Amino acid sequence: MPVEERDSATGYLTTGHEWNGITELNTPVPRPVYFFLILAATFALLGWILWPAWPIGTTYTKGILNVDQRTSVQASLEQAAMDRDVWAKRIAAESFPAIQADSDLMRIVHEAGPRLFGDNCAACHRADARGQRGFPNLTTSSWLWGGSPDAIFETIRVGINSAHPKSHISQMPAFGRDKLLPADSIDKVVAYVRSLTDPSVASEQPASTIDAGRAIFKANCTVCHGDDAKGKTDVGAPNLTDRFSIYGGDQQSVLTTLWGGRQGHMPTWEERLSPVSRKILALYVTSLRAPDQ
Repeated sequence: MPVEERDSATGYLTTGHEWNGITELNTPVPRPVYFFLILAATFALLGWILWPAWPIGTTYTKGILNVDQRTSVQASLEQAAMDRDVWAKRIAAESFPAIQADSDLMRIVHEAGPRLFGDNCAACHRADARGQRGFPNLTTSSWLWGGSPDAIFETIRVGINSAHPKSHISQMPAFGRDKLLPADSIDKVVAYVRSLTDPSVASEQPASTIDAGRAIFKANCTVCHGDDAKGKTDVGAPNLTDRFSIYGGDQQSVLTTLWGGRQGHMPTWEERLSPVSRKILALYVTSLRAPDQ
């Protein structure tokens, strides 16, 4: 077949190859392909000139714009540090009520608080701050050492039964193990304490048992828990009249507490968190409190 033969339908030259009666056309490359190839090459050339591109020994070509990801990230970090410095100074300087009244500062608290809480507190108090056995629920108004932002800030700073020289110190005596009370007296106190939050206990137990438990409680427990059993924040004694119990309010849990005592622990965060971070945490935890708690 002659090489210069043209296809009668398209007018294109053939390549001179034929397979099973099918002739191969020498179809030219479409012009748009050349356009996009030139465009891509031009873009690449401009990129080599404008941006970092080629390695040169221990360095690389910088490009006339002198822009790369490292400088962009560095600039972002510097700007973030400047922004943080502004609001951090305000949080450090202003009082808790002033911060709570400032929507912009409270927005910062709600942005930074969950991260700080998740990194440092959630292991004990859980991510939702509702606590678990042995660790209090922080979304209620029932606080051992006070639930105001100032009180929470101080508790975070010094801890409870921690190594801090000014740590909050508290301990529930082991009335049974240390033979401070006989077993039958402990049983009566258990009945009385449970009756404070569970009316059914008072109806199930003889009135004499509840009265005896109240008398034993008054003689041995009011110094910490108060005459009304509502607790004292100055000694870290819990309120026994609400439904929020750290170790459980069932009969066996209350008996175990009275028999063997309790001594909770919270680490001091003074050396691990900055004052601003502790202040944010105190405000964040305060904001978690349910309206009806």
